[in-house]
Amino acid sequence: MEQVYDVIVIGGGPSGLMAAIAAAEQNASVLLIDKGDKLGRKLAISGGGRCNVTNRLPIEEIIRHIPGNGRFLYSAFSVFNNEDIIQFFERLGVALKEEDHGRMFPVTDDAQSVVRALIHELERLGVHIRLNSPVADVEYKDGKTIGITLKTGEFIAATSVVIAVGGKSVPHTGSTGDGYVWAEKAGHTVTELFPTEVPITSHEPFIQARTLQGLSLRDVALSVLNQKGKIVVTHRMDMIFTHFGISGPAALRCSQFVVKELKKSEAVTMSIDALPDENSEALFQRLLHLIKEEPKKAVKNVLKGLLPERYLLFLLEQNGIDPQMPASTLSHEKLRAFVASCKQFTFLVHGTLPLEKAFVTGGGVSVKEIHPKEMASKLMEGLYFCGEILDIHGYTGGYNITAALVTGRLAGMNAAKYAHRA
Repeated sequence: MEQVYDVIVIGGGPSGLMAAIAAAEQNASVLLIDKGDKLGRKLAISGGGRCNVTNRLPIEEIIRHIPGNGRFLYSAFSVFNNEDIIQFFERLGVALKEEDHGRMFPVTDDAQSVVRALIHELERLGVHIRLNSPVADVEYKDGKTIGITLKTGEFIAATSVVIAVGGKSVPHTGSTGDGYVWAEKAGHTVTELFPTEVPITSHEPFIQARTLQGLSLRDVALSVLNQKGKIVVTHRMDMIFTHFGISGPAALRCSQFVVKELKKSEAVTMSIDALPDENSEALFQRLLHLIKEEPKKAVKNVLKGLLPERYLLFLLEQNGIDPQMPASTLSHEKLRAFVASCKQFTFLVHGTLPLEKAFVTGGGVSVKEIHPKEMASKLMEGLYFCGEILDIHGYTGGYNITAALVTGRLAGMNAAKYAHRA
């Protein structure tokens, strides 16, 4: 007699691991299956290999940092939230510490300690694990989920199936978009996929010439403007110029807004405020004062320390100011133009790196077709979704993994409860 599992979880990423643990805690027979040769590959590289397991900011703040359907998670957070994630890991023996902006990391600074703790818990709970087992299809019959078929042709029966295979970003960890077809087969809508948290590309001559390549700007306000020149979004963080455009935290956070604006035009204007704490007039007066104090000095020496040197020289050049000219010979008009560049240097961007290079996938299984407190399909009995396959996306900083762990917890728990009822 073939074994019928209560729950099969497809995918050994953050949401899949959490789903399998949650289902097993409900005394369900659970199979966790993954096409790769090891579990937790995405966890192992997250947070620069340190694994940013969640974020300790208040729920409202967390939802604000998940611009892609974050509000859908309100119900889920009422059942299992970021503080519960922290307690969960500490119960598994993973001590956590809080860093800037509420980010939570293991005290070990080693993602492997998180992965090992999760695998140990799966083993303790008796979850069956199968690796190197690509799933070909999820099988449905008479409006119910009945199991999965592997690429080898083997059928494995189950009362409920949790699809936790991720999106299409970071494909070397196994996220290659397999789950979208299974979702559509069950009648689900998969919204358009797009890269988020991804570097931005530009054809601007100064980018193409690599004038600023490798230059980091700290704590700047980076904005995306719409076609009318109005600000769509501003993120105040670090950024870096690259050989193809811009990257770094501020650019990554702006990227999804660039993608949306590019649907309306071929190029999008972005703006850098390199001195966000000072208004233009105060800055103009401050620089005027510096010039009056040392009128004979070269402009670049009077302004030294105002901005990183390469960026300072670049902005002087942009405004036709000779960096070697005596400060006293700089006209007020030229100084005002330079100040304007410090506060709003605008440039055009033309795209982003592809989805495969993104940290996060935008789009996915429509949340309108998912029960928000259970992660259950509204269209197919016994089918559950969690993690990045859902149309939910946040900024980097522990927000996506929080969404993955919370939706995974609910999916696994409710898949097990459904199996016991069925």
